[in-house]
Amino acid sequence: MDVDAIVIGSGQAGVPLAARLATSGRQTVLVERSRLGGTCINYGCTPTKTMVASARAAHVARTAGRLGVHSEPVRIDLPAIVARKDAMVRQWREGVEGRLAAAGERLRVLNGHGRFTGEREIEVAGARYRGEIVVINTGVRPAAPDVEGLAALPWLDNRRIMELTELPGHLIVLGGGYIGCEFAQMFRRFGSAVTVVQRGPHLLDREDPDVSEALEGVFRSEGIELVLGARVRRAAAQQRDLVIVLEDGRKIAGSHLLAAVGRRPNTDDLGCERGNVALDAKGFVKVDDQYLTSAKGVYAVGDVTGGPQFTHTSWDDHRILFDLLMGRSARSRSGRVIPSVVFTDPQVASVGLNEREAKARGVRHEVARMPFGSIARALETDETAGILKLIIDPDSERILGANVVGAEGGELIHAFAALMQAGATARAIVDVEIAHPTFAEGLQSVAMRLPRYALS
Repeated sequence: MDVDAIVIGSGQAGVPLAARLATSGRQTVLVERSRLGGTCINYGCTPTKTMVASARAAHVARTAGRLGVHSEPVRIDLPAIVARKDAMVRQWREGVEGRLAAAGERLRVLNGHGRFTGEREIEVAGARYRGEIVVINTGVRPAAPDVEGLAALPWLDNRRIMELTELPGHLIVLGGGYIGCEFAQMFRRFGSAVTVVQRGPHLLDREDPDVSEALEGVFRSEGIELVLGARVRRAAAQQRDLVIVLEDGRKIAGSHLLAAVGRRPNTDDLGCERGNVALDAKGFVKVDDQYLTSAKGVYAVGDVTGGPQFTHTSWDDHRILFDLLMGRSARSRSGRVIPSVVFTDPQVASVGLNEREAKARGVRHEVARMPFGSIARALETDETAGILKLIIDPDSERILGANVVGAEGGELIHAFAALMQAGATARAIVDVEIAHPTFAEGLQSVAMRLPRYALS
């Protein structure tokens, strides 16, 4: 069957792109082998952050005595937490179904595994479809760590750990990236003992050391054991425990093991070679600045391209590609201002270059930093953990990057992201009148720690 467009995968780029192509008049096929909504709705953002909210509620209740509020001992009802998470996922998935239904008769949704059988041709459930354009939005999945003995053990990934209805007695987390950190703090706040084993010297090791250290201090204060700069040699079962052995001979025993050491692209069973779609050494789809693959008329968006693996980046991919397909003047894939947020408590938010990257690239820069606890609002709410950093170009005064580790850091970072997108200078945040007392005052305060903006 010949159609105008085929979209493979119903993630955060695939759904809106397929719907908009259909409503623009193109006969469109959307292929999904699993659940509509992709990773974000079913296994990622939506369920994880829903459970993070429950963990924070437990922590606030447990520690409210510091504010003069005392409650009965906190009781964790994990089955109820999981049920709430599942209900939230269903709600969002139903929203996706509604949006696709509203796209009308020009959109056909197929449930099945799509594979390339030729150029711009795919097969789904025994039927073949050929499109003028094909868009790959197949995403990524958890990568299994290369650890001797692990395959024989009942280890958890980010999907399976959210299905537990009994609290782990002791959760071992392999990996100190954003997934490992969010689950480590979540289950510690639920009541599990938690140990994080990280190969690098710091958690979130893509961040500057002082940013990582701000979070590490909080984790240790909450009783999370951090084993940093450690490599795992092997894993094994020992009586009722799972045991990992480090290269230095240390052993760590726990009831459950979460592996959060990276993601791999969903391309190994996509038939890309038959579609003449080139992959890189790690299996990600190679694309140019306009999302075009090595095959004419075939595009790829979202995590499967190997770029920043964020839901908001995937959603932005669909906007850019849609405009390109409509023949409109559009932004390109590169050169975007892309913020990131780790939903720990405090949140770790970043945009642009960090200090280490600026130094490595030889970019001239000036840096200002201040403790989050210097903000009046932080003191009043007793949310003082964290740090703010601002990096500017000393000649143009434009913002090169920023970090906010602190309460609502994920909201605050967007002030800097908007200024960067607009090409404004840091003077804009210095001159704006910010309401008091708010966390946002800290953004102005850190900028004014640059000598050029300091009050005389």
